[in-house]
Amino acid sequence: IATGVITACRAVNLGVPLVVRMKGTNEELGKKMLAESGLPIISADTMAEAAQKVVAAVK
Repeated sequence: IATGVITACRAVNLGVPLVVRMKGTNEELGKKMLAESGLPIISADTMAEAAQKVVAAVK
């Protein structure tokens, strides 16, 4: 999933932060990939945490 998110963000030249809920198999590897991608991608563990991070990102 992380590889697909990174590829899509690069394809559309993502210019705003994107919050992604990462949970499941290889989630730690996925979070690491997102963090090291150099893109404005923020990972979250739960939907509630994701919502909080969205609010923080738009302030």
